[in-house]
Amino acid sequence: MQNKIKNLKFTIKITSIFLFFVTFASAQDSVKNKIKVDGVAAVVGDYIVLDSDVDRMFIELKSQGVSTKDVSRCNIMGKLLGDKLYAHHAIQDSIVVSDDEINNTVNQQIDYMKSQVGGDMKKVLSFYKKDDEISFRKELFDLVKTNKLSGMMTRKIVDDVEVSPEEVYSFFNEIPVEDRPTFGAEMKVAQIIIKPKTPQKEIDRIVNKLKEFKKDVLENGASFAAKAVLYSQDEPSRSTGGKYTLHRKKPRMVKEFRDVAFGLGEGEISAPFKTEFGYHILMVDQIRGQEVDVRHILLMPEASNENIEEAKETITLLQKRIADKELTFEAAALEFSDEKETKFDGGLLRNPETYDHIFELTKMDPTLYTQVVDLKEGEVSLPILEYDRTGKAFYKILKVSDKKDEHIATYGQDFLKIKQLALKEKQINAIANWQKEKIKDTYIKITGEYRDCEFTNNWLKK
Repeated sequence: MQNKIKNLKFTIKITSIFLFFVTFASAQDSVKNKIKVDGVAAVVGDYIVLDSDVDRMFIELKSQGVSTKDVSRCNIMGKLLGDKLYAHHAIQDSIVVSDDEINNTVNQQIDYMKSQVGGDMKKVLSFYKKDDEISFRKELFDLVKTNKLSGMMTRKIVDDVEVSPEEVYSFFNEIPVEDRPTFGAEMKVAQIIIKPKTPQKEIDRIVNKLKEFKKDVLENGASFAAKAVLYSQDEPSRSTGGKYTLHRKKPRMVKEFRDVAFGLGEGEISAPFKTEFGYHILMVDQIRGQEVDVRHILLMPEASNENIEEAKETITLLQKRIADKELTFEAAALEFSDEKETKFDGGLLRNPETYDHIFELTKMDPTLYTQVVDLKEGEVSLPILEYDRTGKAFYKILKVSDKKDEHIATYGQDFLKIKQLALKEKQINAIANWQKEKIKDTYIKITGEYRDCEFTNNWLKK
């Protein structure tokens, strides 16, 4: 059983490293003739793996800051072989991914790459040692398609896998007492946020400035892109003249932004409109079916020191009223908190990894950890000054509840965590059984040094 858990942990580790990993190798060409050519390390069905794919994946892992100390070339080859097997049988099973969806992902990737080098496509091509944008996009298209097919096939295999309470109980009891996992201290965290009010005079100033930009473009022929470069406060898009590509079926940006973008015709410029980030004007560059290229200028109104001080006074008073039991934290969150994502749930934060309300203390965001580590059960913090992602100041108070100390797993207290471990093992077994059967029925050829690998799966068909 201990070996099972070790294998489970290793499999999860390798999967997590590569699940959303994107490498820009050209390894997706369909194989018409099963003939060994220079650089081909393996063939799986209609897909090939190149020698260079393994090298490039190592380079990409290191560039992402992932340690490759415990990752061998055989590990990477095994993962690549699995991906090609999934993709090959996804096609056999008539799993379809649309070209629009793939192109949208490719556009997002290229937009991100360009944003890292000042918006210059030539620098992107130079970095990836590509001769032209068309061939680069083709490589990305093939890679994204393979990755999406692989992911969809994997999900299809495990979609119907479930565990019963009896299976969870059996899974737990098969773990020797001395080998049962230790779960760290955990808690729920709730917060109330008070943002400084923005004076109407400042809002009017921002809106009038945006109206001036629009008028200058429409009446004087000024460049919208140039104004975005000079004045927009949206840093990710400023260097590209405020440009974004949106897709109707793939939500990107906040709803208010999308609604305006898809409500305009080519060449039209919107009136100033508000989102959680500030005030925008938006121009449509080009409409391509379900996609639209837009440019925008974002200006963010600023709160005065007086407004910030008023926010501090408000949250200080709230903290005192809650501490004096005049008001519950949950009621205060609902009535006063400026954070719409949490106020209707008593201010409870959601764990970004598990999407529930439980936070394991040692896996918490370091800043949040320092703010709650010394709070007692039910205790409310003093007001804390923070800054959002746009640099705006706000105040918050925190409360912790349902605190549990570090402990060895028990069936009753940790049923949900144990259930997830049992489900993960059953899913991995389902995938392993699927691979075992499909490897038998699929054309696979491995050459060179990789024939000496000790793969978990029988890729060599010995």
